[in-house]
Amino acid sequence: MSATASRLIVTVAPHRLLFSIGALNLLLAMAWWTGWIAHLRLGIGAVPLGDFPGGSLHALVMPYLVLGPFIFGFLFTVFPRWMPVAPFERWHYVPSAGCLLAAQVLLLASAWLGRSALTVAAIVGLAGWVNGAVLLLHRLLQDRTGCLHARVIALAVGAGVLGWLLFVAHLWTGEPGLLLAARRVGVLGLLLPVFLAVAHRMFPFFAQCVDPAYRPWRPAWWAYSVLLASWSGAALELLGVAGGAGWAGIPLFFLGLLWCWRTWPAAGSPFVLRALFLGMLWMPAGAWLLALHAVLPWWTGAAVPFNAALHAWTVGMFGSLLVAMVSRVSRGHSGRPITMNAVDIAAFWAIQVVAVWRIAAEWAGDVWLMHGLGAALWVLVLTPWLVQHLGYWLAPRIDGKPG
Repeated sequence: MSATASRLIVTVAPHRLLFSIGALNLLLAMAWWTGWIAHLRLGIGAVPLGDFPGGSLHALVMPYLVLGPFIFGFLFTVFPRWMPVAPFERWHYVPSAGCLLAAQVLLLASAWLGRSALTVAAIVGLAGWVNGAVLLLHRLLQDRTGCLHARVIALAVGAGVLGWLLFVAHLWTGEPGLLLAARRVGVLGLLLPVFLAVAHRMFPFFAQCVDPAYRPWRPAWWAYSVLLASWSGAALELLGVAGGAGWAGIPLFFLGLLWCWRTWPAAGSPFVLRALFLGMLWMPAGAWLLALHAVLPWWTGAAVPFNAALHAWTVGMFGSLLVAMVSRVSRGHSGRPITMNAVDIAAFWAIQVVAVWRIAAEWAGDVWLMHGLGAALWVLVLTPWLVQHLGYWLAPRIDGKPG
């Protein structure tokens, strides 16, 4: 196939283009983060420390510019099916994809290029997020079915736009509270509600496809409850309440346990299904750590670091579900059997190791060395998986069908 044809194929469907951007952004982000930590901790590597906090840059890149493209690629694919409304065309999603890639490159390059690149990256990234959010909102306004999950996710995407706006405002004003707000909104306002809403709708449906006797459990109150709890946690954190988001961890823990108990698939289900539910076990695990972050200081004076709970979700849950969902979607939409091969399964279990490593790093004597090794592990375990799936997204469907 010619290079021109390959470029055209990657834009045929939103998941092809945006998943490819997400994959590239993930590899760029983790390679940059590994290099930045190597420079900070060991004084080696080509990534300069720059004049913007590397930890904050990492915390912004991952939700908005790495997971963001995966989220938009999925939503541009499923929104027309959920409601149903007209599908999205190339001219809808190509601008968002281009902006999110350009913003990622400029944001990471700002370590070399300085503040001006950071400012341009923030504006370009905002354009990508606003374009995506407006498109989804437009389809939502056409919905006549009252689609619960589209509404919850649209609210979360709106929070994502707000979070990136807070980053832009921080660059304009220099106010550190706005930077913290952008970071917290990225996880608690955007990622957690989106991932949980998708799980609430899709995972029981997948289980019923495998086992017709399976009874889906998808009450509307659960979806709205996790949205309210997540947003409350962000609000408490930003208001400076002692324990902050940790208090939201208490209801999220019980909501997570309830969901896992009521929805767990039958024994012997294929791994492509079980991986989704195994990944969701990180939801109550992270919520438990978050609750301890708030409660333990009141009881014992000890503390569970906030970042331990945060990475139980960002690496454990989001990483696991990214591998499981993207594997499923990519195979199904490329005409392949919906299974997970050895590369997919290895990536899934490796993510579990990386998550445990990253959580344990919060109690390590040499925290930054542990962080650096964890970042390098990310690159090592996900590169083969991402390369495999890039091959799917850049090639025609093997069954000859469009899409």
